[in-house]
Formats: sequence, structure tokens, C-alpha cells
Amino acid sequence: MVPESIRDLPSYRVTFFFGPELVDGQPDVLVCVFNVKKRSWKAGIQVSVEMSTDQLSVLREKMRLADRLAKSLTALDPRERPHYQERIADFFAQAVCWCKLDLRLQAGLAQENQRIRADELTIELDQEAGNRIDYVLAYILGELDLTPDRSVPSSC
Repeated sequence: MVPESIRDLPSYRVTFFFGPELVDGQPDVLVCVFNVKKRSWKAGIQVSVEMSTDQLSVLREKMRLADRLAKSLTALDPRERPHYQERIADFFAQAVCWCKLDLRLQAGLAQENQRIRADELTIELDQEAGNRIDYVLAYILGELDLTPDRSVPSSC
């Protein structure tokens, strides 16, 4: 799935690589890794984007994620619902890490593998989260092959 946010950054092509996974030695930090290629570069780079589990929890509540996904999940067979609910946390982390990466891309990247630490861009991401709710929901529902529930307003 190609996120809508990349349209704002046409000089980069971003592909999700893997994650979220726990960061070694930091049980409260997750990392997602993305491949990033700029049109002018001969080769792409890998960018590791870290997120604290606390910030993810705050953003999940701020976005009212459970409420926004509830109706889409009720359409599922009750026996399948737990499997989908387990995957939501991973897809949410991926989408939020992608948003954090987009914030870094707006400032530009050097052509070298790099890491965006959990304590970087936290304020900017908190501010941007309200503007990215539709993207986050579309990402999660797209990965789950579910249709969005339009009855829940998308503004914070």
C-alpha cells in the first residue's frame, strides 16, 4: 500500500521493510524499518524509525482508534475478530512510524542508512497526529482488507 502522504514528497520512494520489533535493550521502544530511495540517488537507504510504546498508547487514545475501528471489526466473524485485533497494534505502529518518517523526509535525508530515535520528533508527531487520522485508519484497514466505517468522524 502506498500511503497518501508520499504524494507530498514526490522525490522519495518509500517502501515498508519490516517491523515493528522491540529494540534490543529497550523493552519500551519499537522499531520499523523502511527502504527510502530518492530519484537522484543511485541506491536507496534504510531508515529505522523508533517509537516508544508510551507515545503509541497516547496517540492510539488521542485518535480514538478502538472506536474508529469497532464497526469494521463487528462485521467480521466473531471467531476471526481476535486475529484481526492482534494485528491492529502492529499496523498502527507501522502507520505511525511512517508518519514520523514523513516528518523527517520533509526536512530532507542524507544518502546514508540512519535511525530516527524514539525521542526525536515526538512533539512534531503529536501535533501532526490529528491531521493524519484518515491516513492511519486507511493504512490499518487496507492491511486488514476491511472497509472503513464512515459513521465515526475523523477529526480529533
